[in-house]
Amino acid sequence: MPRTSRKTAMAENAIEMLKVDHQHVKELFKKYQAAGERASKSKQKIAEEVCRELEVHAQLEEEIFYPAVEAEEDKEGKKLVAESVEEHHIVKTLIKELRELPPEDKQYDAKFNVLMENVKHHIDEEEEELFLEAEELLGSEIESLGMQMQERKQQLIEALS
Repeated sequence: MPRTSRKTAMAENAIEMLKVDHQHVKELFKKYQAAGERASKSKQKIAEEVCRELEVHAQLEEEIFYPAVEAEEDKEGKKLVAESVEEHHIVKTLIKELRELPPEDKQYDAKFNVLMENVKHHIDEEEEELFLEAEELLGSEIESLGMQMQERKQQLIEALS
């Protein structure tokens, strides 16, 4: 179940909120890697938390953040959003496949590692390119967008509970 007590509740704007989510997922990746080869049940639990976090995060971006960036009629912003949506599609496919595998399966770790590498790449691109573009395009709208995203996140988390 996604944790609600994280800093996200206090995030000042949409980008801050998304960065806090990114950091949390990266911490979960480290926790998964530190669990060891024989900890399949523990790893499955961590992987399931990662998957839920990513699903909520992707839905927030796709429903609220990306449309706000695209609405600004900027060619670069639209290109970055289109690429991000495609990366989300790959991540969703990997999540679906991961959930179909038992944690003891030798492909489980391999699939999780591919998921992890894709997500890390996506995070880097968002934080180094898309967020900078979004800050410029959205200006002060980033604050209200953050509040809107926080409300939607609570709804999504409650729906998963």
